[in-house]
This record gives sequence, structure tokens and C-alpha cells, in this order.
Amino acid sequence: MARTRPDITVPDLSGKLAVVTGASDGVGLGLAARLAAAGAEVVMPVRNRAKGAAAVARIKQQHPHAVLSLQDLDLSSLDSVAALGDVLRGEDRPIHVLVNNAGVMTPPSRQTTTEGFELQFGSNHLGHFALVAHLLPLLRRGRARVTSQISISANRNAVNWDDLNWERSYSGQHAYSQSKIALGLFGLELDRRSRAGGWGITSNLAHPGVAPTNLLAARPEVGRERDTAARRVIRFLSDRGIVLGTVETAVLPALLAATSPDARGGRLYGPSGPGHLGGAPAEQEVYSRLRGEDEAARVWQVSEKLTRTSFATDQDARPGTGRTGPDLR
Repeated sequence: MARTRPDITVPDLSGKLAVVTGASDGVGLGLAARLAAAGAEVVMPVRNRAKGAAAVARIKQQHPHAVLSLQDLDLSSLDSVAALGDVLRGEDRPIHVLVNNAGVMTPPSRQTTTEGFELQFGSNHLGHFALVAHLLPLLRRGRARVTSQISISANRNAVNWDDLNWERSYSGQHAYSQSKIALGLFGLELDRRSRAGGWGITSNLAHPGVAPTNLLAARPEVGRERDTAARRVIRFLSDRGIVLGTVETAVLPALLAATSPDARGGRLYGPSGPGHLGGAPAEQEVYSRLRGEDEAARVWQVSEKLTRTSFATDQDARPGTGRTGPDLR
């Protein structure tokens, strides 16, 4: 007997513009497809154009009337992030939904971004932080919902303030946790600053639980030549409906957080099953590591310095931009 998979109803998004990072496969592809099916025009910033084109074709097979466009984005390059900001601000269209979804997970050895930041911290957090800064005028005009995709890993380990760039020692899992904790602290701080400053942006967090996505698959570009043992176990359990979710259900928390009229800023949405590993999406308690407002303000300040971006207070002002290296003092 086939098991019944949870789902949600997505409101009509006709006339809305959505941006989803990491939309060429996995959860991001599922998010782009669901948003487009609900009527939104979806911008898919991708690192690999061929892979992005294949993703567009796949969505169009399911939803022939979907309105989709590809843009170039490599979150491990702040110049690439700035270039996307230039393109979208040049189009001068309000953005109504932004899902900071793209991510890289546990390279087997320490790698760095173009600017020299540890790859996970630089891509998962700093790249998205800079992207929001560059898109701030468009997000304000669209009174956007910004949903940042974190992970259950944000509920363990900590920000390594003494060595943010993991130069003295490297743990792939600890560095991954740091990147997701930082992104989560930023997402909650964005909501607080928006409410205090009247920016009109609602910012919340989501996590997909555990599902057999490509995060732990073979990825030669990050030095992983074969699927990890963890991914093989995850697929085994997921295929049999044991505790974990599927790629389809992993999409739902961020979809709920980004579109539901009942989803609120400053909240975390994830699977509601045992251990929040799978099941229907629902609001859950914000992780303890994400509750410190002083810690969030510190992440914000350091991130502005490292990315050389600033969040302009004038709605029409252009954010400050620039390149930097890994000065983590």
C-alpha cells in the first residue's frame, strides 16, 4: 500500500516575482516548480547554465505555462553575487519572495571561496547575506517574504568565533553547522531590523529535515568522488518510509514559510515528525543557538565587514559593495 505523503496548499502567486537560489536540483528545483505552478514568475540563479536549462525544461514538462528565467550566480564569489544584484536592480522589478536555499555541505577537505573564505561559511552564509544586501531595494518594494534554508545542523556545534575561516583546524561538519547557524542568526536579525526600520520585509527560517538530496551526493567540484555513506543510509530509510522525509516532502517547510499567509517572520518551519526529520511541515521552536540577539548582531556586523556590503536605510539607495579577503579580526 502506497503511503500518503504530506502536502500543502500554495496560495495564488500570480503577478509575484520569486527568486530561488540553488534551483537547478533537489529542494531548490522542487521549490521553483511549486512556486511557478502557483503562478509566480521564478528567477533561478544558477552556477551551471546547462544544469539550469535542464531544470527549466523539467519544470516546463510538468507545468507548460510556467514563467522561468535563468541568471548566473556563484555564491562562492562575491563578485558574482554583486553582478546578479546589478542585473536584477537594472530590471527594476519588485521581488516578492526570496528563498536563500543553495548550499554546499561537508567537503572532505577544507576549501575556500574566491575571496578566501572557508567554502561553506562563504557560500551558505556570506553569499546569501551579500545577496540580500544587493537586492534590498527590490525586496523592500515587493514587501518580500525572505526565507533562509538552514539545517538541523544549526541545532548543534557553534560559531567558531576564534577561527571563523577554519584555518587552524578543519571539521567539515562543524564548519557546516557554523554556516547554517550564521545564516539562521542573520535571517532572524533581518526580521528584527525590518520591523524596527519599517522595511516591510518578513524574514523567517526553514529546514528540510533529512532527505536524500544531492547535498551528500558525489560532487567532484568539492572533492567528493562518490556518494557518502550517510547519503546511502538516508536513501535506504527514506525509500522505506522510516522516519525520514523524501525530496518532495523536504520542499514543504520552505514552501510553507515562503508562501503561507499564516507563516510569520522570526519563526522556524520544519518537518513535524519524530525528531523533525520528516513529516508534514509546521512551525517549530527556534533552535537555542539562534536565539541570542547579541550573537545575531555580531554575525550581522562581521558579515557586513567581510562582504563589504551594507543595508541601506533609504529604500532607493544602492547598497555599498566591494570585494574583500578573509580578514576575520
